[in-house]
Amino acid sequence: MQDFRTTFKIPKAKHSITHETQLLTLGSCFADVVGNQLKDNKLNITVNPFGTLFNPLSIFKLLSPTYTQADERLFVENQQMWFHYDFHSQFSGHSQAALQDIINAQISLVHQSLKQTQYLMITFGTAFIYRLLNPQTYVANCHKMPSHYFEKDLLSVKDICKSFAILYKALKEQNPDLQIILTVSPVRHTKDGVPENQVSKSILRAACHYLTTDYEEVTYFPSYEIMMDDLRDYRFYKPDLLHPNEVAEQYIFEKFTETYFDESLHRFIPQWQAIQRALNHRPFNEHSSSHQQFLQKLLRDLQDLSAIVNVDDEIAMVRNKMLPLRS
Repeated sequence: MQDFRTTFKIPKAKHSITHETQLLTLGSCFADVVGNQLKDNKLNITVNPFGTLFNPLSIFKLLSPTYTQADERLFVENQQMWFHYDFHSQFSGHSQAALQDIINAQISLVHQSLKQTQYLMITFGTAFIYRLLNPQTYVANCHKMPSHYFEKDLLSVKDICKSFAILYKALKEQNPDLQIILTVSPVRHTKDGVPENQVSKSILRAACHYLTTDYEEVTYFPSYEIMMDDLRDYRFYKPDLLHPNEVAEQYIFEKFTETYFDESLHRFIPQWQAIQRALNHRPFNEHSSSHQQFLQKLLRDLQDLSAIVNVDDEIAMVRNKMLPLRS
């Protein structure tokens, strides 16, 4: 029978992710997708703490240990709310001072976390970038300000690799054990144009190739290739035909686990997913004896897993549903 898929083998990572591994994801919205899947499966992870960032230079800027406080020149007011050009619009405030405090606190938290992080996953979205004309600097987000404030540019492979080299040296000086995973988002950025999106993704992919060649502790996970080749069909997209749907996201996540998870984590994931299904179960009669027995078994299963992961919230939720034992 003819094979209607283009599958390919992804090499197993040299350094495995375990229950104890501390992770951090940063970058495009696909960093949220993978990060939240890891979080849902009880891994120790910080997910996109600076909000969505699409271009490599903005990502590198915020990760740099030298970026200790928000650049005061880059606060901007729009419709009576304050934003910052280096950050996603989820960071906003009713005053510059209030927003500055929020951003600086987050910078401090992330930089402290990076000192202990064992795996940093960076997802590149686009090689297109916007330069603010006054002051002259690249920005992460235009915050719907007038277009004549900016100039659109296209990063080169050299731009990305040179900026990464500076960041890599600084990060490894403070955390020599840090492993970095690079990936290119499979989300199509067609607002730049379809041919332009392909140029952009090609630049990102080429940059990742050279970075993994130059740095032993930098690996590449092929999210983009899985979507473009293995899942080469619009049935794997959301209705906008730009974003992978839940089926595709789950498939890519499974490929990620095969690549990076150790054996104990592989065994844990099916157990935990079965418990998640049980936690989401909606009974016909929550006071029935059969459902109460179901909850008792679920509580025992959670208590067994408590030696491996923190399930305090889940245990409290189950206990809250259990009826008091009759004497």
